Amino acid sequence: MLAWALGALSPQGRAAESADPEMTPAGILGALERAADWQLAHPSQHVPTDWTQGAGDAGLMALAGISGNARYRDAMRAMGEASQWQLGPKRYDADDYCIGQTYAELYLLFRENAMIAPLRARFDRILAEPSRVHGLDFAAQGSRENWSWCDSLFMGPPTWARLYAATGDPRYLDFAVSRWWRTTDFLYDKQEHLFYRDSTYFAKREANGRKVFWSRGNGWVMAGLVRTLQFLPADHPDAPRFEGLFKEMAGAVLSCQQPDGLWRASLLDPAGYPLKETSGSGFYVYALAWGVNQGLLDRVRFEPAVRRAWSALAACVDGEGRLTHVQPIGADPKKFADDSTEVYGVGAFLLAGSEVYRMAVLEAAAAHSVELTVANPAPFRRVCETVEVKLHGASGAESLPSPSPAGRPVVMDGESSRILDSQLYEEDPDPVSDTILFQVDLAPGESRRYRLLDSSALAALPPPIVKTYARLVPERYNDMAWESDRTAHRTYEQALMTGEGTVSSGIDVWSKRTRSLIIDEWYKRGDYHNDHGDGLDDYHVGRSRGCGGLGIWAGNSLYVSVNFSGGRLLTTGPLRTEFLLRYDAWDVAGRKVSEVREIRIDAGSNICRATSVFSSDDRSPLTVGVGIAQRPGNGTTLACNLEEGWMTYWQAPDRDRGSIGCAVLLPEGVLRFVSERGSLPATAGPVRAVPGVEGLPPAANELALARAEVGRPFVYYFGAAWSKSGDFPDEKDWENYVRLYDERLRAPLSVTLNAD
Repeated sequence: MLAWALGALSPQGRAAESADPEMTPAGILGALERAADWQLAHPSQHVPTDWTQGAGDAGLMALAGISGNARYRDAMRAMGEASQWQLGPKRYDADDYCIGQTYAELYLLFRENAMIAPLRARFDRILAEPSRVHGLDFAAQGSRENWSWCDSLFMGPPTWARLYAATGDPRYLDFAVSRWWRTTDFLYDKQEHLFYRDSTYFAKREANGRKVFWSRGNGWVMAGLVRTLQFLPADHPDAPRFEGLFKEMAGAVLSCQQPDGLWRASLLDPAGYPLKETSGSGFYVYALAWGVNQGLLDRVRFEPAVRRAWSALAACVDGEGRLTHVQPIGADPKKFADDSTEVYGVGAFLLAGSEVYRMAVLEAAAAHSVELTVANPAPFRRVCETVEVKLHGASGAESLPSPSPAGRPVVMDGESSRILDSQLYEEDPDPVSDTILFQVDLAPGESRRYRLLDSSALAALPPPIVKTYARLVPERYNDMAWESDRTAHRTYEQALMTGEGTVSSGIDVWSKRTRSLIIDEWYKRGDYHNDHGDGLDDYHVGRSRGCGGLGIWAGNSLYVSVNFSGGRLLTTGPLRTEFLLRYDAWDVAGRKVSEVREIRIDAGSNICRATSVFSSDDRSPLTVGVGIAQRPGNGTTLACNLEEGWMTYWQAPDRDRGSIGCAVLLPEGVLRFVSERGSLPATAGPVRAVPGVEGLPPAANELALARAEVGRPFVYYFGAAWSKSGDFPDEKDWENYVRLYDERLRAPLSVTLNAD
């Protein structure tokens, strides 16, 4: 982990910030929220899957990443749910899947498979059955299927690139890149460094004799460049070419900026179209500000232009929040009313403001932020992997000043203004949280950049999406229940022994088919053995180890504790939940052993981390058996890997309730695997599941045996899956997940501090 600390903002920085109220984070965010609120209150009459809405929603998603109000994110999710995540009707036309950018971005926040299922099906079909139309001549029938007009470079490639980011399937990125260059090679004017709208404009001229390059058309391209580069790996072989095109266009666009800060509908004949135009201007501000923020464009040359343009754009938002001076839908420069507005213009404005906001935030936090690079050294993809950054006091590390009293450390995405969900995490019993957690997705070998800064530099802190949770449940005998957005568990306190006579230190599994948190709802409902659409408890623990419980192995027998005697929550938050359980001393072949166990679960994970510390007057080593309950009947699958130290179990389908998979991992090594029945109560005759109750009771424990030292941490991992969750259709999917998780443990992410 990387050691560092954040510093307070300097008084000089605050004074400089307040000199230009329109360029403060608060001023920028206020303008964006007023425009967005007006648009949401005056919805466009276009169908929700139209390209106009797709552009507007892209802006709302950018705003959702910086606003302190969840209403923008909620509005986008509500839109997707109302549309059932569908696209426009034309299979190959980029306009009809532009809305997929928002779906994919929502998926990257919530990880709900339904959000991208229709988009993925559409793109898979396009790859399997490419358009039969050839050529890019816009006058030819069907040419739009080949991205034959410049606007399509905003509609198409960023959508394909986002689906690549969501799935890791390189075919989507390959398609985006190859088709981008096909269109560019056809429509890009290498002398003017601008794009023709389509082939019908090659020979056209404006009244002043100049070529026809309309503002919003080239704005679509520049915004499309940004939104493709955001998800193009830095080491992609085409990255230099994309960046070169971006820089060329940026220079040409800058030369067309008018004295009032905006651009006119015709880039090379501004006098012929003297009206202000905010949609193309919004896209240019977005692209140029992004280029400055990324270090691709010279700050001295481009930042003043961005500032002038933003002031001019913000002045086009009237007192009610309506963005004016938006050229209506069309293929070329036109004259239009001053009060004209359109949802895509608002989208461009919101995108522009999101990058200007980033510029202002980084300026405010200039002396007290740090850029990090997180790298994946492994040849496999990492998804929802937690990054831990040490904030204070690592041995031999130099600390910076403490955070400002009004702030806390936060994480900004390296490619956009989005503030990532993060969590301050206290590893040691110290009043100061010493680690910040955030999560990343990384392709094999990929590196991505992030910015750590003090939240006092922000105008607002976006509300996180909470994905982990735990609590003691006093209304049900003090169960300890915990969950991530993927799975849920519980285990039992001694109150259950007297309340219901249940003696068990095993771990239960609650099977979820939702990414929402369900513990409180299911306990309140009191009917969690039946599936009401979000999952159920169909796992019978009994006296078994359940899914990841343990015991002490001695003399070819397993000795287990009774229910835990005390539990304490350490942290629960959006990304990580952790708690302690205490188990009173129990007899191990005449030896007394007690245990304190710490269990941790992270967002996006089906796997928990357990750290047990055993106490005993006898200091000789212990053999620990970490177990999985075996079910009776045929059709179960057990896989054990002694060399890698993991075991998976996939039970036979239970009635119409699917199969539950369990796993344990011991990265420090396994002595051997054994099966035992002696710790379970004897059963007479065949066992059957009871309708409306749990599945079959356990018949045996499958154990992974490992050595543990008294008084020293014993670390292992356990987890569960369900065939009806949509994530693991069969045992091979679960086994592959566990195998990959083990590889992740052995090839940790690297975090480095970048010199600004």
